[in-house]
Amino acid sequence: MTSFRSFLILGATVVAAACQPVVPDSGSGITVDPGRGVGFDNPSSLAAREARDAQLSTAAVPAAPAVGAQSLPPATQGQAAATASGSVPAATAQQGAAPRAVSNPAGLDAELAQIAAQNDATAARGNSGQAVLNASPSNAAPVILNNPGISDENNFDAVASRESIESDAARIQANRQQYQVVQPTALPSRAGSAQPNVVQYALQTRHPKGTRVHRRFNVASTSKFQRNCAVYSSADEAQIDFLARGGPERDRRGIDPDGDGYACGWDPAPFRRAAGN
Repeated sequence: MTSFRSFLILGATVVAAACQPVVPDSGSGITVDPGRGVGFDNPSSLAAREARDAQLSTAAVPAAPAVGAQSLPPATQGQAAATASGSVPAATAQQGAAPRAVSNPAGLDAELAQIAAQNDATAARGNSGQAVLNASPSNAAPVILNNPGISDENNFDAVASRESIESDAARIQANRQQYQVVQPTALPSRAGSAQPNVVQYALQTRHPKGTRVHRRFNVASTSKFQRNCAVYSSADEAQIDFLARGGPERDRRGIDPDGDGYACGWDPAPFRRAAGN
């Protein structure tokens, strides 16, 4: 019985080994070169690449093209005179644009000097009559002018030389004598405006919001109250119009249905707090 069981196990092992897929050899088709390592190039392409690299490394650099001598065109009379006098560099006279034609090339320096003198005179007139000082290391230090319009309050030495503790006390006393207290007065009335003053109405009343003070015979409906209050952009505007139409005794538009004298939920409490009431 044991030998039969061993036979079955051996047969199952053989069948399982036969069902395994064949794994291809991963090393097939790979060229191994001791000097380069592992690669997938065949020997023919590898040799062609090495020959190309050797040809590129040994190729000679082409020689530079020969440059022939070329003479420059002769300078004009004006260019030669300017170059000789030193007013225009030689390189500028050769490669610059065509020079300005003058009737007397020899007097070009005199003309430039005259233009420079005119520019200096114009600058001197704009500089409070002071001569123009060209930048040069040999120039003397500038003279500091005494301008009485510049305050020296930040200069401690200058202030200490003319002020003392006694003078400061006298100046403080003089300022105190000139001090005046202005008593507050009543606010001026607005001229040309006949609309009611909601601030004055808020300070004149004392009852809080929601307290019935005035009779309302025709109780307005909620829809009428909401419709008429939606016309105004603010509660202050609604209260002004309410007072202008006979309020708080009369409520022609039904915007004060509870009879507290405040239309569309207007509240006088912020005005009273601001006034300290």
